[in-house]
Order: sequence, then structure tokens, then C-alpha cells
Amino acid sequence: MNEQIRAREVRLVGPEGEQVGIVPLERALQLAADVDLDLVEVAPMARPPVCKLMDFGKFKYESALKAREARRNQQQTVIKEMKLRPKIDPHDYETKKGHVVRFLKAGDKVKVTIMFRGREQSRPELGYRLLRRLESEISELGYVEAAPKQDGRNMIMVLAPHRATKAAAVAAVASRGGAPRDRAAEGSAAPEAGETAAAGDTGTVADNSGE
Repeated sequence: MNEQIRAREVRLVGPEGEQVGIVPLERALQLAADVDLDLVEVAPMARPPVCKLMDFGKFKYESALKAREARRNQQQTVIKEMKLRPKIDPHDYETKKGHVVRFLKAGDKVKVTIMFRGREQSRPELGYRLLRRLESEISELGYVEAAPKQDGRNMIMVLAPHRATKAAAVAAVASRGGAPRDRAAEGSAAPEAGETAAAGDTGTVADNSGE
């Protein structure tokens, strides 16, 4: 910045983004002094380096404000897990789907796990169809971030909320005057009926139907 710049000439950009052109460093420094602004190197690896006329103190202040606002509005992504059996009862399926919908509306990702046991392992298409059905029925709220894949006795798919869904979740938190959810606070809350807390960021809802 300013006298710390070592190049003999620079490609100068004006305070409003206008292209001034390639000028000697001394000329660029004089122009900066004439308008009481700083000469800031914004692309030092370019040849010649690109410099811009700006109020560097104001720039740093505004950047800090934006970063603080972004941190305040940030909602940490939590991954929930939903476990189902390939021959799940229709009523149980609707209950589990309701949990998935609730998680997505809260801005969380959902890891859906189909658990195969015994002879069910020879029918992976049952799990695949179930996951595709779930994907279709929650498509307005989320999308498949990780396609279904076999993992030992399980088949796993990861759902993520659409950008609009997550934005609505952030807005809902803001409207209640609450801070973005943090993991420590979430971990201290009592789990709902049918839910068990897992290690790390994952909340698990296990399905024991069909056993």
C-alpha cells in the first residue's frame, strides 16, 4: 500500500472502478495524494500489478462489518440421521418422512440409512426404491446431495435443504430474536420421543419396525 509498493509502474483503477491505465508508480502515488486516498495493491501478481485508489481505513471498517454480519446470520449445518428398514410399515414411513421434512425445514441435512438384515441384503432394489420415493416426496424442500450407495449392510443417501428452505430457516430464527443454533446448545436439549442423540453433529432417529 502506498510507499510500500515496489513496482515501477502499475495498472491504475480509479475510486469508482474506472480504468485509468498503466502509469508510473510516482504518478499513481501523486494522484492518490491529490484526492486524499490510498494507493492499494489489489492484484500484486499481475504484470504490472493492479492498484486502486481507495480509502483503505473505510474499506477495512466496511469489510469488518460485513464479516460480522455474515457470522451473525450464519446457521451452522447439522447432519441428522434417519434409519429405516426396506419393508417399513406405511404408517411408520410417513412418520419418518415427517421427521425428514422437519429437519430440512430447520435447515439441516439428513443422512437417510436403509438397514438390510438377513435375506434383505439380496434385495438392494427395495432400499433404492424407498430412497427414490422419499427423494420425490421431499423435492420441494430439499435435494439429493449424495446419491444412494451401498455401505456394507446399509444403503445411504444424503439430503440437503434447498437454498430457499435454508434461508427461510435462518429468517425464522432471526424473527424470533434468537441466535443461530450452536451444537453445544443443541446437544444439551432433551431428545424428542423416538430420537436418540449421536456423537458429533448427527442426531439419529432410528426405526425398529419390521424386526
